[in-house]
Amino acid sequence: MSSEFSRAEVVIDLAAIRHNVRLLAARAAGAATMAVVKADGYGHGAVPVARAALEAGASWLGACSLAEGLALREAGITTPVFTWLDAPDVDFTPGVAANIDLSASSAEELARVAGAAHRASKRARVHLKIDTGLSRSGCPAYAWPALVKAAAAEPEVEVVAVWSHLACADEPGHPSIDRQARRFQAAYDIAREAGLNPLRHLANSAATLTRPDLHFDLVRPGIAIYGLNPVPQQQDLRPAMTFRSQVVLTKRIESGESVSYGHTWTASRDTALALVPAGYADGVPRTLSGRMDVWLGGERRPIVGRVCMDQLVVDCGVEEPPIGSEVVLFGAGRDGEPTAREWADTIGTIDYEIVTGMYRPRVHRRYEGE
Repeated sequence: MSSEFSRAEVVIDLAAIRHNVRLLAARAAGAATMAVVKADGYGHGAVPVARAALEAGASWLGACSLAEGLALREAGITTPVFTWLDAPDVDFTPGVAANIDLSASSAEELARVAGAAHRASKRARVHLKIDTGLSRSGCPAYAWPALVKAAAAEPEVEVVAVWSHLACADEPGHPSIDRQARRFQAAYDIAREAGLNPLRHLANSAATLTRPDLHFDLVRPGIAIYGLNPVPQQQDLRPAMTFRSQVVLTKRIESGESVSYGHTWTASRDTALALVPAGYADGVPRTLSGRMDVWLGGERRPIVGRVCMDQLVVDCGVEEPPIGSEVVLFGAGRDGEPTAREWADTIGTIDYEIVTGMYRPRVHRRYEGE
């Protein structure tokens, strides 16, 4: 094991990121690719992921907040960056000055962006968002004509694009997808009638993989960049994150002895235990207690007893692994190790939550394939 960390680390395979971006860009041939690196690159590290994605053919970057977009600029990244969600008290002036594209879902938001452009002495690049059925951000259809008219008349603003977001693209064939597509087309037609000539972008990872008719001018893959498949069909995506730790202590216990808080597990035979210094403070959900395996010594071995804040215990049977042995908590799954999807399925969540939750202060992050 590496001496660079003492508790746990996530290893990010940037070669996998590049492979995934190349695959997605090829699926969307004819459209530009925006690599979404919000939430610190879904827990993988926004700046290294952004650089790898750009090397592999992405020509845009997406980040949720203005602060995330500005961090990319501060790292020296000059490619187009789009951000779309901030609190009402956020001043967009630094974003306009840094050539960051901004979203507007209402006349009020458009006015805030125009004010920032005035202060920055520079036209703001704006993407108008229409709510086509997700019912989160986005302008409702009844207010859309007024928003488009205001944007077309605003001298401080350049309308770069019209955009929306799909609710059920990860369920191919869901009727809402075509319904949202029709609403999106209607909103685009209104923008064109107002004299605008915007780009269109609607497709997330799932639609990039399954709906070429919705690629338009720009696709916005997120989770698929990180190798996690959002659709039921098999895809040639490579998971980029491995979460690992090491054995710090071993001991033997006799049949009838119990393990961890609450004594929820009792040994049915004499066995060897390995202590691993990773727990729910390090990203291992407590709800996986007694429901997960790790990869240790070339095979899967079960976690026994409750996952604690700082540690967990592995049942190793007759073998007693050496101190310092690598423990893979989840990885790509190629060798049989658990995956982030397996964790998610076990506790009833999505793998997005698992990997995004790995950005933690005492979990070391390391990159391969730079």
